Amino acid sequence: MAKLAKRIAKNNEGIDRQKVYGLDEAVKLIKGRANAKFNETVEIAMNLGVDPRHSDQMVRGVVNLPNGTGRNLRVGVFAKGAKAEEAKKAGADVVGAEELFEIVNKGTIDFDRCIATPDMMGLVGRLGKVLGPRGMMPNPKVGTVTMDVAGAVKAAKGGAVEFRVEKAGIVQGGVGKASFSDEQLSQNIKAFVDAVIKAKPPAAKGTYVKKLSISSSMGPGLKLDLGSVTGGGA
Repeated sequence: MAKLAKRIAKNNEGIDRQKVYGLDEAVKLIKGRANAKFNETVEIAMNLGVDPRHSDQMVRGVVNLPNGTGRNLRVGVFAKGAKAEEAKKAGADVVGAEELFEIVNKGTIDFDRCIATPDMMGLVGRLGKVLGPRGMMPNPKVGTVTMDVAGAVKAAKGGAVEFRVEKAGIVQGGVGKASFSDEQLSQNIKAFVDAVIKAKPPAAKGTYVKKLSISSSMGPGLKLDLGSVTGGGA
């Protein structure tokens, strides 16, 4: 615990918790303090001016990060016949129908992203209590219920990140690894923020993006200036 406390204290040196940083400076500071023994994930959090308790203020979507996530994402696909073969050829890690349903229903989930063909949703829908709490339920709005399983698998493997606003109005997600270059992280952050802004529901009133911050897995969080990311505001 003493070593951990010292490392946290050192990481916080030179950080002004009240300051709103420009994107370039924030990325450099985050990368410079990501000194854990593993390749830390760089994460973004956006506090939105919406009330997700109202269905017309739900914010949800998917963004294809230009430089990927840096994660080796495992993809599971519910499909049969030719579509199952298509998913396997595209690189899906787990493919099946009824047999996969039984495995998942017992609590064994050996994948990070779940994709299904439309004809499988009657089966997959029964897994709501298992996949729902993990945010893994396939949904046509984010391209995970589709007949183009090959495209969906390749997108997931290539850096597609789903986002969904939480109860407190927060949207968060991983935008890369600390080992990425400054430019790669900046591009990914801009892409994520742009996707969330484009997903603004018509019912949202007032300031849409209230706060924006980035952090690494074990590092401090920094407030980010929205204008430095978008070139304006929202």
